[in-house]
Amino acid sequence: MSAPPSSAAVALARAITVAWVAVAAGALPGCQRPEPDAAGPPLSAAALLGGGDVAGFQRALAPMSLEFPRDHGPHPGFRSEWWYFTGVLQTPAGTTPRRRFGYQFTIFRQALGPAPAPRASGWATGNIYMGHLAISDLDGDPKRPRFHAYQRFARDGLGLAGARATPFEVWVDDWRVAGRPEGAETFPLTLHARAATGDHPGTVADSAADVPRASLDLVVSAGRGPVLQGDQGLSQKGPGPGNASYYHSFTRLPTAGTVTLAGQSFTVSGATWLDREWSTSALDAAVVGWDWMGVQLADGRDVMVYKLRTAEGTAAPESRATLIDPDGHTRLFAPPAFTLAPTGQWQSADGRARYPAGLRLQIPAAQVDLGITPLLADQELTLAVRYWEGAVAVTGAASGRAVSGNGYLELTGYATSAPGSDSSPAAR
Repeated sequence: MSAPPSSAAVALARAITVAWVAVAAGALPGCQRPEPDAAGPPLSAAALLGGGDVAGFQRALAPMSLEFPRDHGPHPGFRSEWWYFTGVLQTPAGTTPRRRFGYQFTIFRQALGPAPAPRASGWATGNIYMGHLAISDLDGDPKRPRFHAYQRFARDGLGLAGARATPFEVWVDDWRVAGRPEGAETFPLTLHARAATGDHPGTVADSAADVPRASLDLVVSAGRGPVLQGDQGLSQKGPGPGNASYYHSFTRLPTAGTVTLAGQSFTVSGATWLDREWSTSALDAAVVGWDWMGVQLADGRDVMVYKLRTAEGTAAPESRATLIDPDGHTRLFAPPAFTLAPTGQWQSADGRARYPAGLRLQIPAAQVDLGITPLLADQELTLAVRYWEGAVAVTGAASGRAVSGNGYLELTGYATSAPGSDSSPAAR
């Protein structure tokens, strides 16, 4: 087992429990969250995935063999799990003006306990599900909000939320990912999420009267993957046994469908990156956050990086960069064989978080030197968990040739305790 969590981690874990249990008990509507003044600061992503009582839960201790469709579905013996879709989509060539959109659609599962006692009541709840929907209007009117983020909570009691492997489906209310209804093949997947009137907007600048409601209806087809992250899918996140997750990715999935904002629908296509991960207490107590990126390069290669940041801003030894060739062959790099360094800063509108304004990735042994630049500066989700996640452009060199691409970047653990304060490692 890992070392006991710090008092701060314990406090955060308790706050997380209160938030989940409040939803489970019906204290919060399924599609809303408590207001910040009532609920305190946003929950820590690092605390959510580290420490706490892990007795009775399964742990990620050794590589496992993936089996589909089983591993598309839930892994109830583990405490945390997610189905994470991101992508950059655009309207057809010839569209005037052509529009681009970034999207994130994620469903998270958090277990309330390792083995809930059997109960006859349909209200019995063993898991809480949370959905995040975010759409970046990359070419939208700069005078109006261009980043739109929403969330929903629901318990698995009464089927309000849930997941199953055959046929594959995971849902939070009517936010849903579903596979084929018959046979062993899961792809293509259909994604549907619609921000209704009651959903809480997740951008600080949004006002109740000026929030373009959003919806996403996509078909995600089979493509590259699964790519096993870490050691044959065992992704170590800390030095202790069990401080790890089972982690695989589908890195380049053809995608087509419709994005709707403020009642205007756009036919779009592009590529999706799907991350699947499940764990129990994956992060070490020394990790305060992470920088993650998944990008598709124009030369046919894909790159995934997660830098696990310590309080000093350095990369924990378990950080990894993965270079994925067009044939699916992977090369794995650990620090110091790769570096991911911030280039500038961006501060949130309320002054409570400072994030890197861009990043530079260098992998000398692979002749990779890439600049990662947000396609929209403000892509911060101020939801129950506060983090920055958005569409990025990539430029630079790989194997001695100029290369470009796009993808998604996630930044967690940068929130500060007060407006204008500067406690983020990236700012030091």
